[in-house]
Amino acid sequence: MRVTFFILLISSFILISCQSDHKETEVSLEPYTIEEGFNLKVLAAEPLMKAPVAIDFDAKGRIWVAQMPGYMNDLQGSGEEDPTGSIVILEDLDEDGIADHSKIFMDSLVMPRALAHVYGGLLYAEPPYLWFVDIEDDKPVNKVMVDSIYAVEGNPEHQPNGLELNIDNWIYNAKSNFRYRRIDGVWKKEPTTFRGQWGITHDNFGRLYYNDNSRILLGDYMLPNTVIENKYFTPNASVDKLLTNDQRVYPAFAGSVNRGYAKGVLNADSILVNATAACSPLVYRGGKFTESYDENVFVCIPEGNLIKRVLLNFTGDSTIAQQAWQKKEFITSTDEGFRPVSLKNGPDGNMYVVDMHRGMIGHYAYMSPYLRDNAKAKELDTIVNFGRILKVSRENAEVNATPDFNSLNGSELVKLLLNDNGWVRDRAQHYLIFKKFNAVIDEVKELALNTEKPLSQIHALYVLEGWNELSFDFLADVGNKSEPQVASHALVLSKDFISVNSIEQANNLFTEVLNRNDVGLDVYLANTLGHWIVLDKEKFKPLLITILKRRKKNTTVTDAILSSIAEADSILLNDGSVTKNFENTPFIEKLEKTLANKKEDRMNAIYTREVILEDTRTSGSKMFFQICASCHGADGKGIDGLAPPLMKSEHVKNRERLALIILHGLEGPVHVNGKRYDINLAMPGLIRNETISDQDIANIISYVTNAFSDRSKRLSEERIGELRNVKSATGMEFTEPELQALDEK
Repeated sequence: MRVTFFILLISSFILISCQSDHKETEVSLEPYTIEEGFNLKVLAAEPLMKAPVAIDFDAKGRIWVAQMPGYMNDLQGSGEEDPTGSIVILEDLDEDGIADHSKIFMDSLVMPRALAHVYGGLLYAEPPYLWFVDIEDDKPVNKVMVDSIYAVEGNPEHQPNGLELNIDNWIYNAKSNFRYRRIDGVWKKEPTTFRGQWGITHDNFGRLYYNDNSRILLGDYMLPNTVIENKYFTPNASVDKLLTNDQRVYPAFAGSVNRGYAKGVLNADSILVNATAACSPLVYRGGKFTESYDENVFVCIPEGNLIKRVLLNFTGDSTIAQQAWQKKEFITSTDEGFRPVSLKNGPDGNMYVVDMHRGMIGHYAYMSPYLRDNAKAKELDTIVNFGRILKVSRENAEVNATPDFNSLNGSELVKLLLNDNGWVRDRAQHYLIFKKFNAVIDEVKELALNTEKPLSQIHALYVLEGWNELSFDFLADVGNKSEPQVASHALVLSKDFISVNSIEQANNLFTEVLNRNDVGLDVYLANTLGHWIVLDKEKFKPLLITILKRRKKNTTVTDAILSSIAEADSILLNDGSVTKNFENTPFIEKLEKTLANKKEDRMNAIYTREVILEDTRTSGSKMFFQICASCHGADGKGIDGLAPPLMKSEHVKNRERLALIILHGLEGPVHVNGKRYDINLAMPGLIRNETISDQDIANIISYVTNAFSDRSKRLSEERIGELRNVKSATGMEFTEPELQALDEK
């Protein structure tokens, strides 16, 4: 009897111990609607995480989460500088498909915003730094600083993020003009096109897509860095393109938006009309949805509590986007806490949604009085201790086991380059490179020449590039035999093998490609030929001229050529037949401008910009809270006996009057919205503080007009400098009548 009781006691103890680790949270999805034929499932929720902003999958398929609970804890953004962020690993210990355990990998971080499993470790962004750590037993070791100026400290809405490993073996970022890569243990950083605001993704070809608040989808027509090789040429027709003019969104209810008072922002039912906080596009490449969903783009619209579906049409020299539906979205919710901020393709072919699940997602530096009052009324600022990961899957889709990449050999990884899931192909390519499995080089070369598997050919080419095992001969063979997309990559990669010894073979390859008369191939051939002209203009210039003639008005081709002729620009401009045949075309106009830039040493900004500067409103908000908030209040409503309100004040709406007050001070009495404020103390001006510059004053104006009036206004440093010399009658603080008199002049 005692033995039985002891066994029951031990069994109960074990059961309770197991249950303490299992924290599955039941979350109702009743407020959510998803497109017919798809399932939406909560994979993980609070208390396993709080304020997730980005995820990635490790070699075993586990989800790693960057958490940013310091963001907008209240309407003032308190605690933003506190080390409350972390990176955690989600685990499913009872293997029921729902996370039940959260393991801290790294904590005490300040606003971490991006992470990526690369090179067997973890790359993560914690502004201003970009770090890489190796991983041992789920713990960080051997921490290395990859970039000490990855981002300026400041507003998280305007800091680099993304860490997207592309097919070309480089890691790209949104809100940044730099890309990263590790070669033989050494990290490389180089300029690239500036892209987007929050979130970045790539398609099967390797083109990049991104967006900003009010434009749901931007993208590049060409492969990364192919049109920026000429430092004195800035492409404007082939990168950073708006892919659709349709910014319409269809929320399920009237939610809270920042500028809801402005004309056209809301419809007659107070529902958002166009995107105002679009972010984190994702090209779906999972291979588990129906064929019509392949390479569709899904876009997060957190202010509308929805996820949008966008279709892509590839023309060879451009990409055109179109919303999948009108008056309908892929996912909508009436839960105002639903804040999709990031999307990921998963190892299982499903799509994963990072739901920050936060009441306030707009930074306090940009918050309008309208939204501030609305948020208080709805108590949105109390929705802070939440966070969810959702999984989107197709109904009745076959479930495949996630391979453990750490246990796979070279041949097994090569086979995965044939997988239908783009995530799996990308990961297999990366593991083949960084683990240096080049003993299977023959298998990879065979795949690179397998024209029946074009997507796998592209991955195989970049495995060989990562191993430094390509040659011009091999690329010429691929280019001659393969379909246009694969041949385009072969042309791009061939630029690393320009040599006088390959002139004849190059001429044969380029002539064959030219004869295909394919617009996509013409773009990349044009982008290649300029590099060869300096070696033999008699052979290669006629080929380039042929492309120019048949694509005379094609601005993408023009960008491609001008990028490639950094060393041959004068050869073309000094050729009378060229200038005559293409007079008044975009090509000649841009060529002349590029040569003028070269003469004046005026380079593309990506080659001179080291960091993205902090937004003026963010800088101004910091100074406001340091200098002004103690009297006017953090909410701008003033403090009795100290200072009148700023909210909706006529003195704030007039930016020059505001500048005079900040510079020289203000002596009462003062009227705000018809109410008289008799304050004994005069507000001192900042003009005597030598540490505060005209730029600082401009930043304060930018923040104050944004936070406490109907719209943000700016004043130039030059004008502020002039206003320093405008004095009151006493030479000290202005009075209200004096300011009014100046307005009338």
